[in-house]
Amino acid sequence: MRAGIAIAAMLSVPMGAGALASTSAPVAVPAHVRVLPLQGGHNFRDLGGYRTTDGRMVKWGLLYRSGQMHDLTPADYAYLQTLGIRTVCDFRDTRERSGQPTDWPAGQAPRILSDDYALDMSAMMLPGDPATWTQGQVVTAMTATYPKLLDQFRGQYARMFAELLAGHAPLAFHCTAGKDRTGVAAALLLSALGVPRATIVEDYLLSNRHMAPLPANAGGFWAKLSPEAARAFAGVDRRYIDAVFATIDRHPGGMAGYLKQEMGLGQPEIARLRALYLTAK
Repeated sequence: MRAGIAIAAMLSVPMGAGALASTSAPVAVPAHVRVLPLQGGHNFRDLGGYRTTDGRMVKWGLLYRSGQMHDLTPADYAYLQTLGIRTVCDFRDTRERSGQPTDWPAGQAPRILSDDYALDMSAMMLPGDPATWTQGQVVTAMTATYPKLLDQFRGQYARMFAELLAGHAPLAFHCTAGKDRTGVAAALLLSALGVPRATIVEDYLLSNRHMAPLPANAGGFWAKLSPEAARAFAGVDRRYIDAVFATIDRHPGGMAGYLKQEMGLGQPEIARLRALYLTAK
């Protein structure tokens, strides 16, 4: 038996067993919060507040990363409306979007950008019975899979940057779990803004803290895995994102060369991004 790894696993990650909280009006929250106070949110985070290498800071309230938004409550949508989100880049494939649609209230939907495609799992396989997979095997497979996201989602990542260059923010980008496709997108964005790599890795690893844990009664594919292998699939590990950085570092010109040649971000575009989304020096 064979089963997909990486994103394939995330397509069916149980997002917690408990019922959603009350749909009453959201309570007042501090001006700047890393994790948005959403009753049905999944890993919905503001990328503001991170310091750059030149001493500036990513502005709060303009750049958001998230998991799927299917479980958002009416109170959540009311709260998000106060944030003024203009654009959403939905990296999920056609099946994910149809299975867990985001139902924005009438008249409140931002501009949503997505592609109709079927996620190709052919290069994301481990052999044998999932019950025999070890944590080490899963980590190795996930680490090998992550760099492939750079090619698979190049077009969608470049479109996200084009939207940001056009000033179509506040902008949110997301996939299903908000950690793999979204994690790579966040790493590219923060890199373009000049955030140190160590900080980017810290942001990436926050998904381990803010994703809902697998419910104890998770069935199907998850029931076959050992607890250790399941955690390797459902969580994040710095080796995964380090593999992406290693691939980019081998690109001619390193990160700067990659952003210019693959994302269309030369020095003028980088300067505009930083002017739009960083505080002044």
